Amino acid sequence: MAATEPVRSETALAAPKQADFSYGSPANDAAGLPLALSVFADRAHVRGMMRDDAAAAGFRVSEAGELSRLLEGEAGALGEVVLVDCPQVDGAALAALSRLDMRVAHAGAQLVVSTTVDALDDVFACMDQSRPLLLVDPTRAERVIALGQVLARFPSLRLRELTEEDRLMLLRLTEQVGQIAERLDRIGRQDEAGGRESPSAFRFESPAPAFAAETEDGSERLARAVRPPLPDPRLVRRILRQRQLRGRFFDGDLFADPAWDMLLALTAARAEHERVSVTSLCIASGVPPTTALRWIGQMTEAGLFERVEDDTDRRRAFVALTDKAADAMARYFAELGKGAAQLV
Repeated sequence: MAATEPVRSETALAAPKQADFSYGSPANDAAGLPLALSVFADRAHVRGMMRDDAAAAGFRVSEAGELSRLLEGEAGALGEVVLVDCPQVDGAALAALSRLDMRVAHAGAQLVVSTTVDALDDVFACMDQSRPLLLVDPTRAERVIALGQVLARFPSLRLRELTEEDRLMLLRLTEQVGQIAERLDRIGRQDEAGGRESPSAFRFESPAPAFAAETEDGSERLARAVRPPLPDPRLVRRILRQRQLRGRFFDGDLFADPAWDMLLALTAARAEHERVSVTSLCIASGVPPTTALRWIGQMTEAGLFERVEDDTDRRRAFVALTDKAADAMARYFAELGKGAAQLV
């Protein structure tokens, strides 16, 4: 039975120099108190690094222990932020994660879970309430970036005056987050007609155009135009293969567009009546899994993707297009017409 570890790391791991995310002193909430953070990881060296990095980011590490503490009922009150490392899953680990998922959702805390590609589908399936931030085989810098994302969700925090060196380091660590934000800004650009900021990522908020149709008695009624069907999945798969082929001849970063590649993959799957696991979708994105998971989270918030539970096996969950996203893809390919076959 694992005992709670002291806040200071016995491993004395030297944390790399990081951007100072502290707010005056440690990260403070609206009352001026340090934000509490809980760490759960079975690997002692990883637990030590997570704890040290959290402390360097200005959090007050209130608890650090093994995942089994969540099942044994020994874990105390959760902090505002919970860091978890779960590289392998078994029955006990899944039970611990499921229990933590419910506790975090009930407490309104922020959950960050690091795992591996092999365990990703299982972890994704058992955590359906807390909307965790998932990381796959993260580097130490990626964990710090995740902590920065978490801090950004606390609007009451005020960033203290940073030195020039701190600012440069902060820019490097948050570069990936900034790229995502820039793309999302373009998604949410202002509505062309009304000049209002569009509340979603879709460009067709108005209903499908209606036209007057004559009835048998000679009167007219409004009839909704038939929306186009989804494109031929063979065509969509061909476009995906052509896009992926570029990576054999050029640096993949030159053409990285994970949002579009995932939209194409899910469009083909919907037309084929197939389900897509989160791991498969990460692979289809063409970017590292952690980056793909950020995009999946953002696309879900934008109303493009949705989580779909497996009715026959509660241990599995999938990612799918929302009806609006499917309609948008159908209209897009219908607009392209025969020219879609020439897309690369």
